[in-house]
Formats: sequence, C-alpha cells, structure tokens
Amino acid sequence: MSGKKDNEGEGSPHITDLYGSIPKASLPIVYHSNYNITFMGLEKLHPFDAGKWGKVIHYLKEEQFINDGDIVEAREASEEDLLVAHTKRYLNKLKWSFVVATITEIPPLVFLPNFLVQRKVLKPLRTQTGGTIMAGKLAVERGWAINVGGGFHHCSGDRGGGFCAYADITLAIKFLFERVEGISRATIIDLDAHQGNGHERDFLDDQRVFIMDMYNSHIYPRDGYAKRAIKRRVELDWGTEDSEYLQKVELHCEGALNEVQPDIIVYNAGTDILDGDPLGGLSISPHGIVKRDELVFRAARKRGIPILMVTSGGYQKKTARIIADSILNLHGQGLIGPEREGSSSLVTSMLSCPGSSASALTAI
Repeated sequence: MSGKKDNEGEGSPHITDLYGSIPKASLPIVYHSNYNITFMGLEKLHPFDAGKWGKVIHYLKEEQFINDGDIVEAREASEEDLLVAHTKRYLNKLKWSFVVATITEIPPLVFLPNFLVQRKVLKPLRTQTGGTIMAGKLAVERGWAINVGGGFHHCSGDRGGGFCAYADITLAIKFLFERVEGISRATIIDLDAHQGNGHERDFLDDQRVFIMDMYNSHIYPRDGYAKRAIKRRVELDWGTEDSEYLQKVELHCEGALNEVQPDIIVYNAGTDILDGDPLGGLSISPHGIVKRDELVFRAARKRGIPILMVTSGGYQKKTARIIADSILNLHGQGLIGPEREGSSSLVTSMLSCPGSSASALTAI
C-alpha cells in the first residue's frame, strides 16, 4: 500500500512529527515530563492537580509496570498539526493572556506576558495534545494506547473553556481519518463527569463519529446546542453511586458498540466522577473507577476494536493513584500489555480477521 487514501491528491495531509515510527520495545503509553504545569505556584489557583500526570507515571514505575524505556515520549503539536481541527483565528486568540486566563480559569495569568503563558501553560497542553494524536496511531497499530494526559473535551475548533485549550480528541480522530487506511468510523465514549461539548460541537454533522456521553446533567457546561451531536446520552443526577453508575456504563457501552461497530474507540476516562470531587458532583469510589475502565476496555477487546484512552478531568490529589491502579488492573485482567508490537494477541486476532480495522495499518 502507498499509505495514502484514494481521495488524496493536492489536498494531502501536511508533514507531521506526530506520526513517526515508534520503537517496538515501547509500550503504547504516551507521556512527557512537559505535561506537568509548574509556574510559581499559579497552577495551584485552579483545583486541577497540574502535576497529576507525572505522579501517574511515578506510581507505575514504583509498581515496576514500566520504566523510562517503555514509555513513548510525547511530542508537542505544531501549529500546522493544530490547524487540522482549529481555526487560525482561534489559535491567534491564544496569543492574548486574557483569553488563556479565561480558558484555564487561572485569573492571574492575565497579568503575565504571553511568551511566559505560552511556555509555562500552553506548551504543556500542546504536548499533551500531541500525545493524544500519537496515541491514536499507536492504538490502531497495537490494539490499545493510553495517553497519560489529554482529554480536553470542552475545546472545539473555534473556542476553548473548562481548562481545555486544544481539541485533542477531535484532532486525534481527524488525523486517523486523514492518514490511516481502514479508519473511517470512530466512537467517542466520554465518561468524564462533565458533558464533552467540545468534540460534540466539532462532530455535530459528521456521521462517521458516534458519541456516547454520560455526565452529571446539573454542572458545567450544560451546552444544549452540543447535545444534538450525542447519539447515546446518559444524564446522571447529583451523588450517583457505584451500583447504578457501573450498571449504566456496562449497558450503554455495550449498546453503543452494538449499534455501530467503529474502527477506533476514543475513551475519555475522567476521574472527576470520584466521590468528593469539587466539580464533578458524583459519588463514585476508587474501586468504581477502576471497574469502569475495565468494563470499557473489555467491551472493546471482545469486539477487537482498537481503543485510545485519555485521562481528562480529575480534581483531587488522589486521582493520580487511582489512574495508576486502573492501568495496573487493566494489565492484571489481560486487557492491555505486556505484549509488544507483533506479539499482542489482540492485534494478532484483529489482523487475522478480514475487514478488521487493523488489517490496513499503513500510515503516512
């Protein structure tokens, strides 16, 4: 195969650093130390733990699940990469510190020169965005991938909000549609506590993308316009607990994947559903979060569908430990790793199945 789709010609995708080859020895877990936001303590003015991504990696190393050589190092998304989903006008707006302060909900940023805001706040978010795009390709190649960051589901092509400055989910899917043979349908399973209005606005009229969104209906963003894009909407009440929640996760994940079998699943695995989260308003236990992720990965695996997981929201210090525990559980259940490329039973079974999305993995 040439690696190009039949309808490509003069409009071929731009050259990107995000789709380079990855060493076979690496696990499809994407991270960079630049994910973490540390800036004179200003990051503490938002309830988000701006160092949680590094803590997840620390815990996974501590449990001897990974070492530095196993991790795929994320690369920063360039302006050309971002323009696959974003308007030039929106990206130019981010050159104003006031706009970034509003999007990230860190008011003091308005007083800082934009070059510092770019370097200390937006560069980490661009690196996480690059990580999600890279993890999309890896998921198709390996059967699964986890970006330890990303999941900026409130950002669309022309506007940000809710700590989300770049539309990484939209970008990952558009990159796959443009560059990878056999990927023409995607399902987003968004289980963050908040409605994922960013990707919903981006894919409102795109029949190739099926969106399932399960969220607390009483909290931000309450975006009625974006709701029209949701094909399977599950609205939760204040204080929903494990039993009801997990029953709905299983029922609706199975239902969504039975309704349309996609070529890729993008799973937005927010941990702001945790009991006590200051913004999520739900009452799910740490065990409930681990079980939720297992249910989603099990549904993908039994159908042979590649899955990309991003970590999204989660506003308590203990969420990093829970994310690490969930990844360890996925491994313990045989749903991810430890196989490397070429030995994964999931990839092998997908490659042997005619018509499977993994049967044409050639990427530009």
